[in-house]
Amino acid sequence: MMTQATYSPGPQTDGVTGTEAHLVAQLRAGDEGAMAQLVDQWSPAMLRVARSFVDSPQSAEDVVQDAWLGMLTGLATFEGRSSLRTWTFSILINRARTRGAREARMLPQSPLANQDDSAADGLLAGPGGEPTRTWSSIDAASRWDTAPESVVLSREILLQLDRAVSALPPRQRQVVTMRDVCGMSTEEVCAALDISPANQRVLLHRARAVLRAALADYYRG
Repeated sequence: MMTQATYSPGPQTDGVTGTEAHLVAQLRAGDEGAMAQLVDQWSPAMLRVARSFVDSPQSAEDVVQDAWLGMLTGLATFEGRSSLRTWTFSILINRARTRGAREARMLPQSPLANQDDSAADGLLAGPGGEPTRTWSSIDAASRWDTAPESVVLSREILLQLDRAVSALPPRQRQVVTMRDVCGMSTEEVCAALDISPANQRVLLHRARAVLRAALADYYRG
């Protein structure tokens, strides 16, 4: 009989933990319960990351499905040099890049997609470079304050942020989505995107600057 796994992934990037090694063993043994729980836990973040590479929600869903198949196919050769989540997101990003490149050849590219990363400066971060407020914290606040006008305001803010993120240059969009929307660690983002911590930091700061300016314009309006 299949057993239901209980697994809560953390920002591990230096190899698998004992709990994760057990999870990998379950997945290799074909434990459908463990796989179903993992899909439920990771798919929302995977969809957001995939969407930062491709042109439509349907394309993002296709990429995520392809990534899960790739993860299952490659489990036999998974060596645990990074966490299972980092490895799975690396597969996702490779699939998303391929899909995004194919779509870019088929569709006219938006002028905003070619915007130079140096066009933005400043920070959306507090001391130490961490975000002062993220998508998840805004969403949590809206759940606590159930007044209709507060809910509407929170939704409008999230919509404004989503629009601003969509207009970012691709690499900035990918980094800020992974860090501030999905809550991934610096180490996970660098490993998945194959970039240096310094490059990740610059891209994140520039993206946050654009988002801060978008919110400032919204509140002024």
